[in-house]
Amino acid sequence: MRTYLHPLRGVALAVLITVAAPPPPARPAAGTPTVRRVGFGAPAPRSVGAEAVVLWPLAGAPVRPTFRWPLAGVPRVTRRFDPPPLPWQPGHRGVDLAAAPGAVVHTAGAGVVLFAGDVAGTPTVSVSHPVGLRTTYQPVRPTVRVGDRLAAGDPLAVLVPGHPGCPEPACLHWGLRRDERYLDPLALLGLGRVRLLPALTRGLLGSPRRPAGVVRRRAGPGGSRRAGRTPRPGCRPGRSVAANPGRSRG
Repeated sequence: MRTYLHPLRGVALAVLITVAAPPPPARPAAGTPTVRRVGFGAPAPRSVGAEAVVLWPLAGAPVRPTFRWPLAGVPRVTRRFDPPPLPWQPGHRGVDLAAAPGAVVHTAGAGVVLFAGDVAGTPTVSVSHPVGLRTTYQPVRPTVRVGDRLAAGDPLAVLVPGHPGCPEPACLHWGLRRDERYLDPLALLGLGRVRLLPALTRGLLGSPRRPAGVVRRRAGPGGSRRAGRTPRPGCRPGRSVAANPGRSRG
């Protein structure tokens, strides 16, 4: 027995298929900037150079600003960004660039001079940029004043010798901050990486803080994760719980 489809039912079925089919994804218009999201553990892309902290806002920034080296040409990096694990500990919160004394220092990006003077006896210039970033330059002799508006590459100071630990006649210490967080200035050029400090990592992941003295143990044969207390002082280290289930040495 043959089954015939009524013409009106065929039309209705075609309409349903057309409505249910999802539209193809829209292609971005030519010239529209795109922002690449970076996940934990992903290699640093050339555009932002970050592990998880994206230098550019994901919304509200239609145009990505342009940054450049603060010295002529491509200077040699004598010391890289090495922030401390905790804010009050010693570290290197910027990069050092080799240059000759008296070299002209340029602003890395467009912005407004926020500070020009001495910081703990070191002559410094600080520039605020529209994307919420702040770059610093020291030790330098300022040639600008607070409130001056600068385009990317405008001169702002002259380099002077005396930077601690510099292996050359003079070094420019170039710093980058967002609020109170120090970042790698080379990330502005797609050359560096932004290290996440432990407290910052916990804040971004949103994981609750673990009570003092409580540690996580690896999953045992049953697959459950148990929370235990730290071993008493003087206890001999034993094998992991997974390797020796139900038994611990103390």
